[in-house]
Amino acid sequence: MSESATALPPIESLFDPNSQSYAENPAPQCLAIAARGPLVWYAPWQAWIMTQMPDIMDCWKREYLSSDFYDWEFAPPRPTEENWNKFEKALVGHSLLADPDHHRLVRRITSPAFSRNVVENIQRQIEPHVKRLFDDIGTPESFDYITEIAQHIPFISITAMVGVPEKYWPEMKRVTQTFTETWNPTISDERRLRAQEDSNKAIDILQVVIAERRENPQEGDFLSALLKIEAENEKFNEWDIITLILALIGAGADTTLIAQQWSVYALLKSPDQVPYALESADAFSNAFSEIMRWSGNSKMGFARYAPSDMQLLGQDVKKGQMVLMMPHLKDHDPAHFDNPEKLDVRRQFEPDVLFGYGPRFCIGAALAKRQLYLTLGEMFKRFPNISLAEEPERDLEDHNAVVFKRLMLNTNL
Repeated sequence: MSESATALPPIESLFDPNSQSYAENPAPQCLAIAARGPLVWYAPWQAWIMTQMPDIMDCWKREYLSSDFYDWEFAPPRPTEENWNKFEKALVGHSLLADPDHHRLVRRITSPAFSRNVVENIQRQIEPHVKRLFDDIGTPESFDYITEIAQHIPFISITAMVGVPEKYWPEMKRVTQTFTETWNPTISDERRLRAQEDSNKAIDILQVVIAERRENPQEGDFLSALLKIEAENEKFNEWDIITLILALIGAGADTTLIAQQWSVYALLKSPDQVPYALESADAFSNAFSEIMRWSGNSKMGFARYAPSDMQLLGQDVKKGQMVLMMPHLKDHDPAHFDNPEKLDVRRQFEPDVLFGYGPRFCIGAALAKRQLYLTLGEMFKRFPNISLAEEPERDLEDHNAVVFKRLMLNTNL
């Protein structure tokens, strides 16, 4: 480390994503760590933080760091194939994260399952459930959006997409709440193992549902599209289907809950932006990127692991060390965005890296945006004068993002 860097105050005194000050206004802390250099050691996480967008995009594009959780220096021993449980068979044996070549193959051959027609068909399946949620809350003077609406959306989306029978819902609902913990390096081993067991139970259910769908195929839905792809591609099998669905649960469950509450909060803080954001599904796609930029809710970023000892951006990085790519550090930087404190849902993003970039762009991005567009559209249609009942208190306990303890809304009917 250079002499100039050692003369600076410890980064831990300037950057603490679990602090109240970060939850209320992350911009100063994000700018502080980004100013420290392109690659910054952060002792509380025992990880390097990659701070600059050109470096992050290059890492996404070239994939020179490992995405395999078991390459982390503090990961448990990699399980051998004869000892794999079902979760490990999916996430080790068929991992979309660990094997770049297989990941590219899966992206290429499964693109029809994410076509606009399929996404719109999934929306039609989700829409009655969303309407029922609002029917159930009726016309109260106020309600908590998180408990009444947001917490239900990830589960609704997954079950509608896959077609899970109602008798399996309790166990499937559990995995939508815990799946992101299965690989989270910042939580206890016990908590991570409990989350993996939830995934094992969910895989049992998915195998039953897949078998049933083979016997009674349908047209136009997500799972049927994947089964058709399986029949036409010998390198794509049932375990790839299971892994892909688990990946969508992981990408869509935790992040959807976060996105739901921040989207409502952002639009109610800037109600003049609502007509532009909800003008169409395409308009909301761009608006959502701006909402997430403005909210500054991210804490950690994208985890990668050094596959060997290496020189990286002027630092000696040891094999197995975590490198966190944190593109959100730029989100309130005037060098990147004019008037970064202003929510402007028509702001243009070139490129838009909210869902990753290059080979690692999230293949479920369109699904995530569409379910949000549908839910927000329904809320503002029923409650056109809805407003915040109070400034929501931030919850500092979430491992991945700044979230709210509750989000009380007045319907103003």
